[in-house]
Amino acid sequence: MAVHMNMPRSSTSAAILVQLGLTHGLTIAQCLDGSGITLSVLDDANGEVRAAQELRVVQNLVTCLGHIPGLGLSAGQRYHLAAHGIWAFAVMTSRTVRQALRIGIEHMDIAYSFARWRIQETAIGATVTLDYSAAPSELRQFLLERDLAELITLDRELLGAAVPPTTVELACPAPAYATRFTELLGVTPIFDAPFTRLTLAREILELPMPQANPHVAALAEQQAAEIMQRRRRRDGVAARVRAGLLTRGVTAAQEDIAADLRMSVRTLRRRLEAEGTSYRGLVAETRHLLAEELLTLGTTVDEVARRLGYADASAFTHAFTRWTGTTPGRFARSLR
Repeated sequence: MAVHMNMPRSSTSAAILVQLGLTHGLTIAQCLDGSGITLSVLDDANGEVRAAQELRVVQNLVTCLGHIPGLGLSAGQRYHLAAHGIWAFAVMTSRTVRQALRIGIEHMDIAYSFARWRIQETAIGATVTLDYSAAPSELRQFLLERDLAELITLDRELLGAAVPPTTVELACPAPAYATRFTELLGVTPIFDAPFTRLTLAREILELPMPQANPHVAALAEQQAAEIMQRRRRRDGVAARVRAGLLTRGVTAAQEDIAADLRMSVRTLRRRLEAEGTSYRGLVAETRHLLAEELLTLGTTVDEVARRLGYADASAFTHAFTRWTGTTPGRFARSLR
């Protein structure tokens, strides 16, 4: 699922990024410039920031320190299991690597990535795809490097040693420090690929997790799902708009929703903009969530398209593929 910039996330990641900046001579003010993040939030173990706020910290680091080779790789190596809270417990107590990957990707909304993650299993293994197209182009290299280094760091802590993927394709040009990728991944990556993809052999997927515990895993997954759902729920005016869309239907006119909230369309637009979203964005987001819920319940693609106000199944399929990277038919089959 694509990252929603207004969604809350733990402030731990922002704190890690600030520490990286301080290590390279930046001040706290430079790291947090324009983010709206306060020191009290960074110091709070339960503190939360918006995804857009963390991305602003990334922007500050890249602007000030982008000349440092492999800055994103250095950042990713600072993300240890302890920084991931209940998400880490759900992953580490899974039965196998396959289950750990599935749970980790399904609950990626409470992790720190800005990529859309997808996993597709084949007869010989699995392919994990990372899509950074929703992130600003000037930040994609840093975000990609951070995710790769973080993934390998967690891999070593979970399994006791890094398990290299079979192949790695990266949707970025080969930098001058390309050998660092090979040293990190244990395999020479293919640069300038159309997609960022990691391929894992089937025998890797079937490896048992050293700390597997079905009871703890079930509890951790439940808690991770609850946190994810809580963070997905909008607050402020956006929450009231979404409630209105669920009541009136996602085809409701903006004028009608504004009238329900007793404000003008202009005021509604201004309030939503202040919250980092828009009416159109909320309609798309609500359609996306409803589509996944309806497909999960076994509703046909044609019926989902009709209930969500699309002209036909083809238009709905195009929208769903844009949101998730897969078709509604494949999504439904994956659930089965």
